[in-house]
Amino acid sequence: MSQPAECATLEAFGSSAQVAVTEAGALDTATAVVERIVVEFDHACSRFREDSELSAVNAAAGAAVRVGPVLLDAVTVALRAARLTGGDVDPTVGRALISLGYDRDFAALSDGGSAGAPSSSGVRPVASVPGWRTVTVDSERSTIRVPGGVSLDLGATAKALAADQAAAEASAAAGCGVLVSFGGDLAIAGPAPPEGWRIRVTDDHRAGFGAPGQWISLSSGGLATSSTAVRRWRTGADTAHHLIDPMTGRSADSVWRTVSVCAGSCLDANIASTATIVRGEKAAPWLEALALPSRLVRTNGTVLHVGGWPSEGDDLPSVGSGPAALTLLPEGPGS
Repeated sequence: MSQPAECATLEAFGSSAQVAVTEAGALDTATAVVERIVVEFDHACSRFREDSELSAVNAAAGAAVRVGPVLLDAVTVALRAARLTGGDVDPTVGRALISLGYDRDFAALSDGGSAGAPSSSGVRPVASVPGWRTVTVDSERSTIRVPGGVSLDLGATAKALAADQAAAEASAAAGCGVLVSFGGDLAIAGPAPPEGWRIRVTDDHRAGFGAPGQWISLSSGGLATSSTAVRRWRTGADTAHHLIDPMTGRSADSVWRTVSVCAGSCLDANIASTATIVRGEKAAPWLEALALPSRLVRTNGTVLHVGGWPSEGDDLPSVGSGPAALTLLPEGPGS
């Protein structure tokens, strides 16, 4: 992004976060709101905290667990994501991630080592994905139940939900336009700068402005980027990434290296970008039909622009595009 009145960087959800405001003097108020929401979501939704509500649900061996409103909402929207994508984005991939070695915070995984050894045969065992329909949410009783042996992972949706909520609440508290980015997934609330929020879209939000990518401007809604090029780790002689294909229980073997999607919310953008990685080639017409502006980078480094995402100014060679105007819809997929 560029030219906000003020901007702060902080740590959140194992990655870097940014908070930007349109009015000088409003940053401290907005940042305090964002920090509070990060704490609330981490305590409710983290798979890596023994004291989180999600860990209690996963450890309950089939018993219903009473939870607070943050986790109840997070699991509800995760099930919505699964329903909208026909199970391509599924919160019951927890055991599959653990079997691949993603059993601790990613900072610990990426700090020097393999994610554990494969079996004695040299082949890492694969955990099946039981499917989102095995999860029971009782909104009236505020309980969640998963069968014994099923582990929920909300990495595909909870961070985006937190971004939407943080931006909305921070904007209301600060009385100005706010942009919140968690690991490159961002939400916008309130009035934008006159020319929109200027955003650099790349494979990795940490790569800096000089990395190959594209500048775009957004005035509302959200943007999410899913990539197989980041959050990778060694699994013995092989590597894995965090985007799981529920059909195989393994890291998705996708034709797309990176997918960025704009939608009416960061949550809906994230649902679409994650599903696109899993769906592969057939995702492009799906995004086009939904009129979701999207930038799809193939593993060979060429890029496809669909749904109105502009091709102008992209550093990568383009293999096709839709209409030139980047037009955001008020609603995302399935809303």
